[in-house]
Amino acid sequence: MSTTTYTVKGMTCGHCVSSVKEEVSEVPGVTGVEVDLATGLLSVKSDGLVDAAQIVAAVEEAGYEVADQS
Repeated sequence: MSTTTYTVKGMTCGHCVSSVKEEVSEVPGVTGVEVDLATGLLSVKSDGLVDAAQIVAAVEEAGYEVADQS
């Protein structure tokens, strides 16, 4: 299992967090999603490699922007 962390810009409330979690959790291979509203950190757990572009696209589909990935 691996975990990748992203910084998401634009989230301001619990609904924002829910939207991001819902979209990212639908990406194939993702097994867990944690979002911290205060820091903007998005942690994505997966069993294997998940294409970062798919995560970025999911965040954008929710209406937000990925500022950084680590």
